[in-house]
Amino acid sequence: MSIQITDANQGLVEKPSFKEAFWFWLKLGFVSFGGPAGQIAIMHEFLVDKKKWISDSRFLHALNYTMILPGPEAQQLATYTGWLIHGTKGGLVAGIFFILPSMFILMGLSALYVTFGNIPWVYALFNGLKPAVIAIVILALIKIGKKSLYTSLHIGIAIVAFIGIFFFAIPFPVIIIGSLVLAFLARKFVPQLLKQNASAQAQMAQDENQYYINENSVVAGSGFKWGRLLKQVAIAFCIWILPFVAFYLFTSDFPFWKDLTLFFTKAAFVTFGGAYAVLPYVAQVSVEQLGWLTEFQMIDGLALGETTPGPLVMVLVFVGFMAGFNHSDGSLLMGSMGLMVTTLYTFVPCFLLIFVGAPIIERTRDNETIKQALSIVTAAVVGVILNLTIYLGRAVIFPKELAWAQIDFVTLGWIAVSFIAMYRFKINMMVWIGVSALFGLVHHLIG
Repeated sequence: MSIQITDANQGLVEKPSFKEAFWFWLKLGFVSFGGPAGQIAIMHEFLVDKKKWISDSRFLHALNYTMILPGPEAQQLATYTGWLIHGTKGGLVAGIFFILPSMFILMGLSALYVTFGNIPWVYALFNGLKPAVIAIVILALIKIGKKSLYTSLHIGIAIVAFIGIFFFAIPFPVIIIGSLVLAFLARKFVPQLLKQNASAQAQMAQDENQYYINENSVVAGSGFKWGRLLKQVAIAFCIWILPFVAFYLFTSDFPFWKDLTLFFTKAAFVTFGGAYAVLPYVAQVSVEQLGWLTEFQMIDGLALGETTPGPLVMVLVFVGFMAGFNHSDGSLLMGSMGLMVTTLYTFVPCFLLIFVGAPIIERTRDNETIKQALSIVTAAVVGVILNLTIYLGRAVIFPKELAWAQIDFVTLGWIAVSFIAMYRFKINMMVWIGVSALFGLVHHLIG
């Protein structure tokens, strides 16, 4: 489906060419470090702040939808925004390139891992990126917070969400559901708390015109259509079933591939709340029940996943690699096949949920009740991002334990340098990511 923007008040920015967007999505796949918070920050910096392809309101509307879906929200957000700008082909390019570089990087690192063991210089290279990513997340938190916490109620929701997830470990889906309940109650009993003041509304309306896709832009073909839904489900099912049938017809160990296929398909539909919510389940089944890898290999896979670009759920493809490798008595080819099969079955549902849901969600933008409810979800997400910022920051600043004597002052200093470089001196984010990787490698060599 191609996207047509039908709006007499279209933003002043011209539609980006598909070539320009293609190169951005490809580049994003190589620099999307830092888990969902960092990846969303990088997309916001480029799509909203730098290129003005999409306004804050539309970016956050898409983010709200992806946050309530199973699967990696940043990858689904990339697919959604790619779809908004260039239709189905844009969504496919954005979503595929978000994971493809990471898949090949992890394939290479997994092969090196099983051949040579841990790779210190690789960890050092990516360790330089961690403090830069913390600075990027802080920048995103400031920007998104300024534009989404526009009433005392929204500020309060963000604070409650942060307290709930940080101090009481309330699951993310529960926080989102609670936010929607609060939105319903607020609209019913105290609707005035949801309203912006007149000056803020005027400023927002003026800002919208600076973007190619803005609050007034209408996507042709949005809404629910049975024909389109059936076609999308049929295509997704064909993509799912063809490898399954091929394994049945052409392999002698079909039970292994059947287990791999069904397990990661199931995992794709239960990843509510991000990778950290599903990893314990994956570890328990793949290590203890199926014996695809050892507990220590699972830990090393998590380290590789955290230090490479792409969503953290890419740790699952390492599990797939080790499953194929160990099942075939040490075949790198079978390990690579296991990795690619895992990638396919992990992410096909993600694309389906976006291509089915995005046209419907686009139609809801004119529904004031839904808009206000989603604005509450956005406020809760700000609290969640704050929690992620502290969680990630604590992990890199206190790598061993939370104690004054264990502070990594080099990392702390690089976070400050990175923040100042990007916030005060406006150094390009992707340039700084490269500088930070080089910093990590140099620090390892001279340390």
